[in-house]
Amino acid sequence: MRSFLSSYYYSKDGKFDFNLLLNINQFPALRYSDVKSYTYVEAAKNWITDQKKFFNKEKLFFLKTHNSLEEYFGYRFTKSSETLGAIYIVRDPRNVISSMCNHYSMNFYEMYNKIIDENASLSIKNSDGNLSNFSFLGSWSNHYKSWKNNFEFKTLFIKYEDLEENAHDEFWKILTFIEEITGKNEPINKKKFQNSINSTNFSSLKQKEKLHGFKETPIFKKDNKTNFFNLGFKNKWQQNLPEEISNKIKDKFFNELKELKYE
Repeated sequence: MRSFLSSYYYSKDGKFDFNLLLNINQFPALRYSDVKSYTYVEAAKNWITDQKKFFNKEKLFFLKTHNSLEEYFGYRFTKSSETLGAIYIVRDPRNVISSMCNHYSMNFYEMYNKIIDENASLSIKNSDGNLSNFSFLGSWSNHYKSWKNNFEFKTLFIKYEDLEENAHDEFWKILTFIEEITGKNEPINKKKFQNSINSTNFSSLKQKEKLHGFKETPIFKKDNKTNFFNLGFKNKWQQNLPEEISNKIKDKFFNELKELKYE
């Protein structure tokens, strides 16, 4: 998603380069905080404060986040005064598990416990070992519902799987949504749009990582480097996931799987 948006909005011709991703950063992040060491609650307390401070409302910013919209000890992640809208990518949690196992070098059972954990989070520590960055995830179910039940600003929901089956229509829908919420309503540049799709398909991104490397590729052990672009749409839980884990997920997230038409 970041690759496509950065190609369309930050290049002249829609042809992707990893450097374009510098235009779409992650939040929360160290670069968007003056506080270098704090507790989880103090981090949450500063979410909206940091948005007010670091993002000039005269300019449009695209940001990537893993954060839930649930309140954390009474502190909200964002609100309509700071956010025009959101694009939420939802994915079958059974495929989320195997993807995250690769990314974080964890086994299926560890990752299952992570996605059902209502207090799950991502955090980064500074060189002193103190907390310097914190994202609240919650469980997969609560995360999804927190954005789904948000009516303060518009949120476009995109199923990850639909990006494989109908990339053209899904990305067209995304650009139309962005033009609407920003009030620009500019016609979509069809040539640039097609170049953006072609240059950011999964195979192209995987090949670019292989040839040139990618700074976001995770390294959790000295000699254990994994690929950021791993399986993509070839990640099929039916082939990869132990039956015990897939059954647990089906039971745990039955209502959400049914709602999203995940078989």
